[in-house]
Amino acid sequence: SEGKQTMEVETARPYFFGDIGCWSERTEVHKAASLGQASQLQQLIQSGASVNIVAVDSITPLHEACIRGQAQCVRLLLDAGAQVDARNVDGSTPLCDACSAGSFECVRLLLDRGAKANPALTSRTASPLHEACMGGNADCVRLLIAMGACLEAYDLYYGTPLHVACANEYADCVKVLLNAGAKVNAARLHETPLHHAAKNMRVDLIEMLVEFGANVYARDQRDKKPLDYTAPGSPAAACLQFYESTPLSLQQLSRVAVRNILGTRALKVIGQLDIPNLIINYLCYQ
Repeated sequence: SEGKQTMEVETARPYFFGDIGCWSERTEVHKAASLGQASQLQQLIQSGASVNIVAVDSITPLHEACIRGQAQCVRLLLDAGAQVDARNVDGSTPLCDACSAGSFECVRLLLDRGAKANPALTSRTASPLHEACMGGNADCVRLLIAMGACLEAYDLYYGTPLHVACANEYADCVKVLLNAGAKVNAARLHETPLHHAAKNMRVDLIEMLVEFGANVYARDQRDKKPLDYTAPGSPAAACLQFYESTPLSLQQLSRVAVRNILGTRALKVIGQLDIPNLIINYLCYQ
């Protein structure tokens, strides 16, 4: 027992000091948090182990619990005073990791404890909303937006969260973003979300984006339209050819016009208009 305690003290000994403070070897707290060993973690906390000690790359036990979606351990760490917005060497917060893991429970816990939905980003960090769109959990995306996450947060590599959701083919996330007012024609190097949908040959995403006003003629940095990325004769090609040759219906044009004017408030405002339900349904995306 004495030998084991000595070993744990050795493991936790700092070995590097930099701008961010003391780095130590990965501790027993890190391990328990990562593996979801709640009772072991509770014992360590009760015996006085630090929940804010940082391992290599400034990774805290809370980061590790969030990366693995270990909600019970996240709760224990936060109760013990873990810093909710601690940053690792890349600038990622635990919320970024929980979103990437697609763990709704961890995301909810962190936001309830004051985690920032829009932490300041570095060139190596995507926003929590980007990470949630990579993780593919539409409930996480919905919750982040409700907490004020920026729909147009821009990442140098990925573009906007809508780009990420389309590139990863998460239709539920795409729908949540569009309904919330994400800009359908946002561009990264002139590439739009519709280009991603076309490359992935996803007819459902193509139709959804066009319904929300996507420009089928948009050209990327290679001067290619979305149609140019589809296989000739494929359903995706046929869909884009139809949209290129057929004007949008009055209903589609009305919806796009309302969205352009109301932006992110569209869903809420349309439902409050003093007009017949039939017209409200006409203007709302189902």
